[in-house]
Amino acid sequence: MPSASPEMHVRPGVEADVAALVDIYNHYVRETAITFDTVPFTPEGRMEWLRSHPEDGPHRLLVAQDVPSTRVLGYATSSPFRAKPAYSTSVEVSVYCSRDATGRGIGSLLYEALFDALAGEDLRRAYAGVTQPNEASSRLHARFGFRHVGTYAEVGRKFGTYWDVAWYEKPLGGGRQRHTPSLR
Repeated sequence: MPSASPEMHVRPGVEADVAALVDIYNHYVRETAITFDTVPFTPEGRMEWLRSHPEDGPHRLLVAQDVPSTRVLGYATSSPFRAKPAYSTSVEVSVYCSRDATGRGIGSLLYEALFDALAGEDLRRAYAGVTQPNEASSRLHARFGFRHVGTYAEVGRKFGTYWDVAWYEKPLGGGRQRHTPSLR
């Protein structure tokens, strides 16, 4: 499952990565509306989240690390879409890159590895919420076969501004049962 390029290696995230992952994410918490978290995390406060993404199964955490420095440049996750059991074949995916590593194809490398890793799982759909405007993220999701399924208008307020979130959906091909049109 790990993949590599001449400058980067993708592998499962481990506890030793937590400080780097928190540093990457906290930039987006403090400086952007890309995430609606408003309080930065500590490594200790993020450990439960990290442990909820094991090396196998539908909920993964993959990191891109620079070679040969081993610096973490970004990460991608697949997480539960919703808590109710009937949603278990759907995941919400996200990707975050270090602020000085954007535009280098790291997000694409991470998503490619993530979707390859999820290919054998009992998953039917992946969803991604993208705060608007964010043309780079919208293009990334389109490249990976996501289609826009709707936008929640002014769903979150951060930095004194209301933000829209566009939702994207990608079929994953898994899931044991076909869709049936009737509700019971």
